[in-house]
Amino acid sequence: MEGNKDSKNGNVYKSDDVKTNQTNVQSSLVFYAKAKEVNMIDSMDDEGYLGIDTKDMKEQSMEGFGEYKNIVDYIVQITRKIWKEKDIGLIYDTYSYGVQIHRGLVNSHGVNEVISGTLQTLQSFPDRSGLGYSVIWSGNDKEGFFTSHRGKSVGTNLGDTLYGPATGKKVMFRTTADCLIHNNKIYEEWLVMDTYHLVEQLGFDPIEIAKKIAKQTKALSPNLQFNISQSAEEGLPPEKYQKKYNEFEIGDFILELFAQIWSRKSLNKVKDYYQQNAVLHYVRNMDSVGHSEIQGTFLQLLSSIPNGKVLIDRVTCNEREGKGNWDVAVRWRIQGIHGGIGYFGKPSGKNIEINGVNHYKVRSEKVEEEWMLFDGLDVLRQIYTYSNEEEQNTEENSENFEDGNFTGVS
Repeated sequence: MEGNKDSKNGNVYKSDDVKTNQTNVQSSLVFYAKAKEVNMIDSMDDEGYLGIDTKDMKEQSMEGFGEYKNIVDYIVQITRKIWKEKDIGLIYDTYSYGVQIHRGLVNSHGVNEVISGTLQTLQSFPDRSGLGYSVIWSGNDKEGFFTSHRGKSVGTNLGDTLYGPATGKKVMFRTTADCLIHNNKIYEEWLVMDTYHLVEQLGFDPIEIAKKIAKQTKALSPNLQFNISQSAEEGLPPEKYQKKYNEFEIGDFILELFAQIWSRKSLNKVKDYYQQNAVLHYVRNMDSVGHSEIQGTFLQLLSSIPNGKVLIDRVTCNEREGKGNWDVAVRWRIQGIHGGIGYFGKPSGKNIEINGVNHYKVRSEKVEEEWMLFDGLDVLRQIYTYSNEEEQNTEENSENFEDGNFTGVS
């Protein structure tokens, strides 16, 4: 398994062996790598990447990975071959037989699920192509690699989808996939996609689609059950993050940013962590520019789940050239009660979990650009997943949909 390295003292930690208490939370969550060891994408598309001169292609130790030069090369090449060249059989070579795929709270298992999802997506969007994306990474070929792959896809809806009949509309949707990889096999993947935006572009009502999916996935992902004490609803203030270093350190910076802005809702702190003209690329293809707009974006999201508990699952940091320059990927969750008016409409009182991945471009020790992604449709699905008693009393859910795994766009 991949370990993470404390950039200050060179110690290497195995993730499974580290206790996540306050004294070593950074060591268990934050992983580091140097961007200069690979050819970073920097928002070029795969055509641009393939145009890199062979003499400029960086080479890592890639034992067991065949012809690939480094871990970014691996991700770019297999993504292109599978999606653009439609070499779907490559999935059998690059995904483990028992791979786990996490899409919000709906999980699937096994390489056949990946094959099925890919076939369904290409049937619906046969001309799907990828645009500017980025890969943030860590690890090595001995213990395993981790990648966080941000992409933007464009395609024409020429085939029926889960959401309805083919519309002929051209759509754009953003995705981020976090992958654990060892010996040429992806064995676990966390996939986040802006499905809400996709459904809107196709011309369907996201709420009606969410109700339909809720019925289909009820057996796989029933209502969340957690005690009030497991979220912030019991009234206790969020635990303060204690910085580990006196000077700027990227792990400290990111964890403190989440503690201050996300957990404590101190939106005035945006100016301390973001450059004056920073850009936040938000869901549904919306951009926020500058401190005031970024504060408004956070306010809309956080007000939906006002006392939610913010959980950080992983922070991956790639050091760039120059002082205080980093590319960072953060996988996060917010758990709590949908108790406020905000991004998800009127409060439902339901237990919900928002799963997301953010990418940051930190320059000169402040955020210059951020890409935030979560699946709003998955949250609506949770809101409209009814208990048996609720379902009997809800006429809107009287249609007879079969329970079962739903294959969305992967």
